[in-house]
Amino acid sequence: MVRYIALLRGINISGKNKISMQKLKECFEELSFHEVKTYLNSGNVIFSTSETNISDITSSIESIIKKTFDINIPVLVISQKSLQNALQKEPSWWDSKNKDIYDNLIFILPPVTFKDVYGNLGRPNDQYERIENVENFIFWSFDRKNYQKTYWWAKTASSTISTQLIIRTANTVKKIINL
Repeated sequence: MVRYIALLRGINISGKNKISMQKLKECFEELSFHEVKTYLNSGNVIFSTSETNISDITSSIESIIKKTFDINIPVLVISQKSLQNALQKEPSWWDSKNKDIYDNLIFILPPVTFKDVYGNLGRPNDQYERIENVENFIFWSFDRKNYQKTYWWAKTASSTISTQLIIRTANTVKKIINL
C-alpha cells in the first residue's frame, strides 16, 4: 500500500463549492481507498491504496466528486513520500515559527511548471516575500503586516495561472504529512 495525499482546489471558500468532509471521506472509501482521513475543511485527504498510477487515481477522485457534488474541482494527488522528500529540502527561512511571517507551500498542478508560474506571477518583492522552487513545489513566505506590498499575494488568486495552483500553509502541510 502506498500512502497518498489528495489536495482539492477551491472548495468551501466563501460558500462556494461546498463539500462535506464526511461525505468526501465516504467517496474515497467508495473508491476502495483505505485509512482515509481528512484534515480541515479545505480539501486535504490522506489515504492508502495499492494503485500506483497517480493519473488514474486523480481521474477517479475527480469523477466521484463530479458525480457526488456536481462540481469540477482540480485535484492534485501526490505520494506522502514525495512530499516528505520535498520537505527535506525546505529552505532554512521557511516555517521558521516567526509569527510575523506567513509560510506557504504552493503545489503546482501538472502540466504547469515552476517556469510557467514564475513567468505568469513575475519576480517576488524581495523586500517582503521569498520563494524557492523545489521539484514542483514552491516554498513561499511573506511578511504578514505587509502582504499587500507583496507581488505574489493578489496574483496567486487572480492570475490566469491561479487555477493551476493549490496553496497550503506550512502548518497544514506539516500536519497532513503525519496523518
